[in-house]
Amino acid sequence: MAPSNSLESLDSAVVIDLNAAIVAVTCEQPRILLRFSDRNKESDKTPIGLPYGLFDPAGHRTLEEGLRAWVKEQTGLHLGYVEQLYTFGDRFRDPKERKGGPRPVSVGYVALVHQTNLTNPKDAAWSGWYRFFPWEDWRAGQPPMLDSVIIPKLEEWCNTATTKAELNRMRDRADLAFGLRGAAWDGERVLERYELLYEVGLVAESLLDTRVRVAKKHKKVSSILGQPLIQDHRRILATAMGRLRGKIKYRPVIFELMQRTFTLLQLQRTVEALSGTRLHKQNFRRLVENEGLVEPTGGMSTRTGGRPAALFCFRPEVLHERPAPGVRLVGRPKSN
Repeated sequence: MAPSNSLESLDSAVVIDLNAAIVAVTCEQPRILLRFSDRNKESDKTPIGLPYGLFDPAGHRTLEEGLRAWVKEQTGLHLGYVEQLYTFGDRFRDPKERKGGPRPVSVGYVALVHQTNLTNPKDAAWSGWYRFFPWEDWRAGQPPMLDSVIIPKLEEWCNTATTKAELNRMRDRADLAFGLRGAAWDGERVLERYELLYEVGLVAESLLDTRVRVAKKHKKVSSILGQPLIQDHRRILATAMGRLRGKIKYRPVIFELMQRTFTLLQLQRTVEALSGTRLHKQNFRRLVENEGLVEPTGGMSTRTGGRPAALFCFRPEVLHERPAPGVRLVGRPKSN
């Protein structure tokens, strides 16, 4: 008799999902491409998710090839820059698995594109990514929901500790994630913040997880802490946000989101949109020029609403040598 953990048994119980967090920045807003479940319109309350599909071992030569095929079929987009993020395989995070379905192993990717019209507008649409993580946008100061909702709920959670050691561990985790009690806010900890809110039972996805003990009073809170996504898609999006926020500091991936020519203000606003912070204008310009990231084209833009502004482009060396300087962030979130 074959053992219960045979390869045959595992193959029948596991499926591989390919998921794409496709990012564009338009009108100073970072946007993510969403696919509607079962062709529902955005006005419907049915959860929405990222473009995704199953890996076909026979039809897809590589995982990335399978991802590109699914994205093209579902949205009409031909992806350029694509990077693998992480593989998610936690048990029972998918409601279907909890009902006896196969265990999904999700391979997440991030792709950077210019926002374009979609060939399948009924199936996909662009949406601002802060709709899903409203506590991550500090461009207008500290989001009010931190003081009014999140921090008090985290304090309540910490107070459920049964020992002093456990209390210290829980407070340390909350402090590091959300920059509390003297800790600095780290823009790259997007996934850590989401996972903590999930564990505490403050986001909508955790309401479906029978392993998470969710207080009744938290069910109303989840409705204001961002739009949920199907399965683990908000988790994948959080990973993409943190990866990009870290990467723009040391790699010139930002040029994948810019037009061929741009003003320095447009470049700054794009970096700010991704990082969720406001940057010091003169320090930013000095840094970009000193690190040799851009060069003037000699042209001027008259679409600034004020005086004409000089147009720049990325240096050819930057376009051909990806491991070039990034854009260090000169600034930090400031509370109101």
